[in-house]
Amino acid sequence: MPDQSAVGMEVLRTLDKAKTQGYHFKSIVIAGMGFFTDAYDLFSISTVTRLLVAIILSAAFNAAYHRPAFQVDQIRSTPPQADYVWRLLFMFGALPAALTYYYRIRMPETARYTALVEKNNEQAARDMEKVLHVQFQTKHDDSSVAMGVQKHQAAVEREADKKVQYKLFSQEFLRRHGYQLLGCTVCWFMLDVAFYSQNLFQKDIFTAVGWIPAAKKMSALEEVFKISRAQALIALVSTVPGYWVTVALIDRVGRWWIQLNGFFMMTLFMLVLTFDYYNLRGDPCPADSSKYCGGNHLAFIAMYALTFFFANFGPNSTTFIVPAELFPARLRSTCHGISAASGKAGAIVGAFGFLYASQNEHQGKQDHGYPTGIGIKKSLLVLAVCNAIGFFFTFFVPETNGKSLEELSGENEESNGAVEKTKADNL
Repeated sequence: MPDQSAVGMEVLRTLDKAKTQGYHFKSIVIAGMGFFTDAYDLFSISTVTRLLVAIILSAAFNAAYHRPAFQVDQIRSTPPQADYVWRLLFMFGALPAALTYYYRIRMPETARYTALVEKNNEQAARDMEKVLHVQFQTKHDDSSVAMGVQKHQAAVEREADKKVQYKLFSQEFLRRHGYQLLGCTVCWFMLDVAFYSQNLFQKDIFTAVGWIPAAKKMSALEEVFKISRAQALIALVSTVPGYWVTVALIDRVGRWWIQLNGFFMMTLFMLVLTFDYYNLRGDPCPADSSKYCGGNHLAFIAMYALTFFFANFGPNSTTFIVPAELFPARLRSTCHGISAASGKAGAIVGAFGFLYASQNEHQGKQDHGYPTGIGIKKSLLVLAVCNAIGFFFTFFVPETNGKSLEELSGENEESNGAVEKTKADNL
């Protein structure tokens, strides 16, 4: 019967040194479909795909059911068939959700969870031999007797670990990971406030610089098509490249530097847009007050796009990664979930709070049905402050690059403590 701790250590070492294989690509695809389903409208693959689908659907429906602009005929500008556009978009998102569910249930439990939490090192070794096509030097016995002994040993180890392992709501967790969890949650929250708010400003900015006509000059389907087309262009030149730069550099320069630099650059561009807002935007055109003349629209759009680039070559990538690396295996999903929930709260604030905040300050100039707000310029300043807060809270999060998960979470110390405790109890 092989020593269980030896098998467990061999499993962890093999995972750390494993080369990229087909299983890894399969996991990437499944995770990617999961992110797609997660309704992140501007996240890499979902950005391009959803916007392209919106472009195709709106173009097709607009060609088939062309209608006059809103200012010409407010009722006929929205054909009844337009109702199918958003329904088809939501239906399209159900396909990756179903595929994600199917393929995930066919994957084994992660070896680290099986080895470190369930204490079933033999099962972890078997799972990894199947998916990574490796052969462990430590042989295992698959007989029913051996399996029963292994389960008993795993139960004993779990009981021993309970005596030395700390819980989520404990002083020891706060001492070891309290600041780290605070940093992860605040950074994710602030990122999503800024990131989702920026999406709301896009149509206003596109209209101001003349990329798309004012909403009243388009029918409903034409508006969807032109906004989606403009958003797809921004995504292709800033959002998606930002992700690929992260992929290329994240294991070279590290997560911490990418997140810190991303927040810094987002803050910088937001401040420039805020304090030079009127010069960049220009003044209302005499012939059409919905457009602005005399500003530097190209510079405005370029800096606005760069905020998306550094969001993705920055915290929009790392806030997902770091919480999955910092915490012990038994608490990793919980802490990542807490961090993600904080991000979702930020998304709600960004998507709905700033929808009201960004309204024009002057009565009668805000969108129909909304109260007056603080305007886009002051909203951009608030977003700059959010990014600055994310910058400073990044210092609460350590660098995780180049370290094993057990080293980062301190689980090696816990395992040694459990072994010593067991030995002491047996004396």
